Amino acid sequence: MKAVVIAPGERDSDRLVELPDPVPAEGELLVEVLSVGVDGTDDELVAGEYGEAPAGEEHLVIGHESLGRVREPAGGLSAGQLVAAIVRRPDPVPCLNCAHDEWDYCLNGRYTERGIKGRHGFLAEYYTERPEYVVAVPDELASVGMVVEPTTIGEKALEQVETIQRRLTWRPQRALVTGAGPIGLLAAALLALRDLEVVVYDKAESGPKLDLVGELGARYVQADSLPLGHDLAGEVGPIDIAIEATGFSPLGFGLLDTIGPNGVAVLTGVSGGGRRSELPVDHLNLEAVLHNKVLVGTVNADRANFEAAVRDLAAVQERWPGWLDRMITRRVPLERYSEALSRGPQDVKVVVDVAAS
Repeated sequence: MKAVVIAPGERDSDRLVELPDPVPAEGELLVEVLSVGVDGTDDELVAGEYGEAPAGEEHLVIGHESLGRVREPAGGLSAGQLVAAIVRRPDPVPCLNCAHDEWDYCLNGRYTERGIKGRHGFLAEYYTERPEYVVAVPDELASVGMVVEPTTIGEKALEQVETIQRRLTWRPQRALVTGAGPIGLLAAALLALRDLEVVVYDKAESGPKLDLVGELGARYVQADSLPLGHDLAGEVGPIDIAIEATGFSPLGFGLLDTIGPNGVAVLTGVSGGGRRSELPVDHLNLEAVLHNKVLVGTVNADRANFEAAVRDLAAVQERWPGWLDRMITRRVPLERYSEALSRGPQDVKVVVDVAAS
């Protein structure tokens, strides 16, 4: 089979290769890959910033946002069923959380992640997997099911918010999303589904991002036109929930000054490098303490988040027909996968169509 691999830690080592077709072990599925979404994690892997090959191997098959079709069934799934695969796997010890199927809260870091850390990913023609690590995807999501995985980021963020806010009587009305990339737009759609007033804050001055935000009935704020903090809150109104989806860490910590009393801000973007920034820490401390504000980080997702993503994507498809398809601004065949790694200002989500090649 054809697959895209890297040599972890080496810059620009990506290449399309021929690998042996995978053979499912007893109780495993064989899945034909239909399409794979590409994101910033893949860029960083190709740049050699991190990544880990499976034990005893030199290469790693990348790709973690998958949509496939079952070819050899197992575990109650039937041949022909569309599926999306969960990315993280529990550590072999396991730790307390992994032992309770909470591998997204792994304590010792010995988890593995398909296409990222210690397990091959999905940018290949086939993969095998145990049934408990895939979720069924309905046929109406056949063209967009590869965005299940990035949707889980918003799902888990909202799960965190709902858990924290059990502390008080709470009726949220307004939400802010910083960043109008795929994760930010999908989070905005989840918030709009919940009938919140949604504000999306991004640097783009024109293009498809603005149109996609408008189609949700959300408000778009161009970042250079209005600073975060009390300026933004004064313009749009008190903000109950903020989801940070850029990975720009000064922006994330600044959300403590943006959310209203009793608000929650969730950091979802991973920031790399050694950036340093001055923050008004006394002021932020005062805001958090006097107004019961919470800043929480979230990473990866568990099976419940994947199942919620499938349900909510079907609801998005019904409420805003074609919106998810319009978010996918470019599709390329597997042989031209490298074009998906070069994204321009008019790109939102770029997808590699594996089976179509």
